[in-house]
Amino acid sequence: MKRLPVKDRLLAQRIYFILGALFISSLVVSNLIFQKFFSWDFFGLYTFEISVGILPYPITFLITDIISEVYGKKKANQVVTAGIFASFFSLLIVFVADMVPATAWSPINDPLFSKVFGATAIAVFASMVAYLLAQYIDIQLFHFWKRVTNGKHLWLRNNFSTFLSQFVDTFAVLILLCSFGKIEWPRFGALLLSGFLFKVLVAALDTPFLYLAVYGFRKRFNLSVGKELQLEE
Repeated sequence: MKRLPVKDRLLAQRIYFILGALFISSLVVSNLIFQKFFSWDFFGLYTFEISVGILPYPITFLITDIISEVYGKKKANQVVTAGIFASFFSLLIVFVADMVPATAWSPINDPLFSKVFGATAIAVFASMVAYLLAQYIDIQLFHFWKRVTNGKHLWLRNNFSTFLSQFVDTFAVLILLCSFGKIEWPRFGALLLSGFLFKVLVAALDTPFLYLAVYGFRKRFNLSVGKELQLEE
């Protein structure tokens, strides 16, 4: 751990809070919008059929990898735990909003609101189970590879940790959603393949952004390879 002067420590804390806010907002939004599905033709090689909820989700893994690399395992786990509380709190708000009857002149009536957000409880539950497994696996594997490589080969721990954790995440979410009848079982295989391949593709594409972010931290805080910032006194 690298101890910082007070001024630099305050800046590092602000950046940590911003990363945490982006992480939590991405996670909560992915749970709220998951019921819309779309297809994407990837240069004629493969057609993805995936939920729009998957779009902000890879951002969470990029952020936890940045935090793991720069701030350490403890700080990454703290953000993951905060995301759990935020997701369940959003679930409570949606549940109350669904229970309150709409007025006669409301642009969104009760059936439409329930159709859009009614499955949110199942989605959040499924997402949280998968999220817990995937994020903690990602953080554990990231630091395992960091120890093995003595802090070198950032691309290796970024991708190897994310690939496995994303498969766990996709598999667990779909198993639960199919079990609760929110998605038909015949679609399980195709959605698993599309979801996993999409996340692997995004994980590979976000590697330059991880390098750029880590480079910025190391240059600003004079942080050597393999070292982490210490925010507490």
